[in-house]
Amino acid sequence: METLKRHTPARARATANEMSPGQPWPMGATHDGKGVNFAVFSSGAQRVELCLFDAKGQHETRRIDLTVCTGDVWHGYLPGAAVGLVYGLRAHGPWRPDRGQLFDPSKLLLDPYTRDVVGQFVWRDEQFGADRSFPLHRDARDNAAFALKARVVADRYDWGDDRAPHTPLDRTVIYELHVKGFSRLQAAIPETMRGTFAGLAHPVSVAHLKRLGITAVSLMPVHYALDEERLARIGLHNYWGYNTIAFFCVDPALSHQREGMAVRDEFRAMVRTLHAAGIEVLLDVVFNHTAESDGTGPTISFRGLDNAAYYRLEAGMPAQYENQSGCGNTLDIRRPHVLRLVMDSLRYWVSDMHVDGFRFDLAPILGRGDNGFERDGAFFTALAQDPILSTAKMIAEPWDIGTGGYQVGGFPRGWLEWNDQFRDTMRSFWLGGFDNTGGSRGDFALRLCASSDLYQPRLRAPGESVNYIVSHDGFTLRDLVSYNQRHNLANGEDNGDGHGHNLSFNCGVEGPTGDPLVNALRGKLQRALLACTLLSQGTPMLGAGDELGHSQDGNNNPYNQDNATTWIDWSTADEDLIAFTARVLALRRGAMPFDAHWYSGLTNPLGLHDLAWLQPDGSPLQGDAWHNPTSRALACLIGEPGRAKAPLLLLVNAGNDVQPFRLPAGVWQALLDSAHARGETRWYGQGDVMIDVAANSVQFLAAAGSEVV
Repeated sequence: METLKRHTPARARATANEMSPGQPWPMGATHDGKGVNFAVFSSGAQRVELCLFDAKGQHETRRIDLTVCTGDVWHGYLPGAAVGLVYGLRAHGPWRPDRGQLFDPSKLLLDPYTRDVVGQFVWRDEQFGADRSFPLHRDARDNAAFALKARVVADRYDWGDDRAPHTPLDRTVIYELHVKGFSRLQAAIPETMRGTFAGLAHPVSVAHLKRLGITAVSLMPVHYALDEERLARIGLHNYWGYNTIAFFCVDPALSHQREGMAVRDEFRAMVRTLHAAGIEVLLDVVFNHTAESDGTGPTISFRGLDNAAYYRLEAGMPAQYENQSGCGNTLDIRRPHVLRLVMDSLRYWVSDMHVDGFRFDLAPILGRGDNGFERDGAFFTALAQDPILSTAKMIAEPWDIGTGGYQVGGFPRGWLEWNDQFRDTMRSFWLGGFDNTGGSRGDFALRLCASSDLYQPRLRAPGESVNYIVSHDGFTLRDLVSYNQRHNLANGEDNGDGHGHNLSFNCGVEGPTGDPLVNALRGKLQRALLACTLLSQGTPMLGAGDELGHSQDGNNNPYNQDNATTWIDWSTADEDLIAFTARVLALRRGAMPFDAHWYSGLTNPLGLHDLAWLQPDGSPLQGDAWHNPTSRALACLIGEPGRAKAPLLLLVNAGNDVQPFRLPAGVWQALLDSAHARGETRWYGQGDVMIDVAANSVQFLAAAGSEVV
C-alpha cells in the first residue's frame, strides 16, 4: 500500500506534532491504554482533520490533521488520549456534484466505525452540504454545534460462561419483535425497564418466549438510526428504525440507561440472558442504504467522507444516486472498503456482542454487481469463507426495488429466505375461500412442504424457506382477518402508504365487533393460519403479538407509530390463543411432522409413501383435482415424519362447511383440532372410518406408536 505524508497547513501545524503516524488499522478509534489510534477511509479527500470536543460534545477544542494516508486510509495516533474522548472528522476536497464529489470541511462528520454516538441529530439547514435553495452550490455554514459526534470507548465485557445455543435449523422457530413494542406495556415488568433490552431480558419476557417454544428472537433494527426530516417536521418518529447511520452502535432509545452501564452492555446482558434460556438473538440489519437519503439529504458521515466511494451513483450522471432501496441512496457493496465496513460490522456484532445471526433488509442489494444480482458475488463469498460469520444464521429479505430484484430462492446455499410465496398462498387459501377464489390445493401443498419448486432445483435445504403469514410489514394476524382496507391515516400520508385492499379477505365487518359468529370465524382463521405455519416444512416465523391477538387497528404500515398502535397490549392478551400457539409448537418439537430433507412421494420398504396427498374420501389427490377451484379440503399423510416413529396425518378444511374425511387404516389419535380455542381434542379411534373436520380448521393426528411428546 502506498503511504503518503500530506501537506499540513500552517493553521494545524502547531498541534500536528502531538500526533504520531499510527496505523491504518483497526478502522475507527482504538484505545490501547496509552493513547488512541484513528483510522478513516477516504480515497478522494485531500486532507482529513480530527476535531476534538468537550465531554458533552458541545464545544470544539482542537483540530489535528491526520497527515498520513496509507491505501486510502487516513490515520494517526494521539498519545495520552483517553476513553471518553469526543471527536468528529472534517474532510477537505473538491465540491463537484457533477462528478459525485461533495467534500465540505464546514460539515463535521461522524466516524462510520464509532461504537458510541454523542448528541441528538437536529434538522437544520446547516446540516446540509448543498445549499437548499441552490443545490449545486455548497452551504459553507459550520454544523458542529448540531452534528452527531463519536466517543472513544473501551469495549470490554465479562461474558462469563455465555454460550451460543447453535440451534439446528430443523429445530429453529423464529419470533420477530420490536424491542420497545414487545415490553412497553407489560405491567409485570418494572416501568423503567419496559420497552428496553432489559425489558426483553426480564424473567417475564423470557418465560413467555419459553412457554411458546421460541428458539430465536429476530430483533427489528437496533443500530443507531435517525428519523427522516419529513417525520420530524410533523412530530412523528421512525419507530421501526430502518434508517441506519452508525453500523456499530446500539440505539440508546432502546435502553433504560441504568447509571454506570453502557447501552451496549445492556444489550450484551440481554443476549447473555437469552442464551442462558436457549434462545438465539438475530439482528435485522440495514446495509442497503444510509440515513443520508437522496441528493437533497443531509451530510452526516459517508457523503462528506467520500460520496462517490460509498454510494452507487447513476452511470453518466454522478450527481444522481441509484435508488434500489427506495430510500434515496444505495451503498456500493462492490467497493472493497464498503464490503469491509459491512463485514467488520457483522463480525463485531458476532464476536463482541455475541449475536447469532442476521436478517438482511433488501438483501439483493448486497449481491448486486455491475450487471445485477450475483449469487456468487463478493459479499456472499466473503461471508462463506469467514471463520466467524460462516457459522452464523443468515436470513435474506430476498427482494429490492431494482431491476431483477425479486430473488426468492436465488440466494446461496445455507442462506435462509423470507418466503413471501408461502405467505401469499396461505392467505389466499384460507382467507380467499369464501367466494372460491383462493389458492388451489396444489399451491397449498407446494408451499406447506417448503416450496420445492423454489429451493430443491438449486440444491437448497427445506429449512432455508422461512415460512410466515405476517411480519412487521403489513397487517397483524388479528387485523388480517378483521379488515378489508388499510387504516393508515395516522401515518400522515393521507392513507396512501402501505398495501391498499386486503386482497386475500373480505370479512364483511371492519374491526372490532360484538357479533359472536364473526369473532368465532376470525378466531378459527387465526388458528388455522398459525397451525399451517408452525407445522410446515421449513423454518417457521411468528410475528410478536400474533400469538395473543395483537391489533394495530387496521394500520398495515405503522413504521412511524411509536405508541399504543404498535406496542403489544398484554392486558388484553388472548390466553386461549397463546395456549394454542404453545400447543402447536410443542407438537412441532415432539413430532417434527416433516423431515429436514425433501420428500420423493415414493414408497418405503414398509409399503408406505414417505408423503402422500389424499382426497377427503381417502383416494389419491392427483391430476386436475389439484387445481379444482371448488374444493378446499385435502389430507396429507406423512409416512416418514421428521421425529415421530409412526405416520402422521394432517386434515385440512378451508371450506365453509363441515367436511367428512376417511382416515387411513390403523389406530389414530387426534393431537390438535384448530376448531377448538386451545386446539384441544380427545378423539381416539380406529381408521378406515369417517370423521368430521369443522369448517375453516385443521386437525393433526398421529398413528399408534408415534410416541409424540
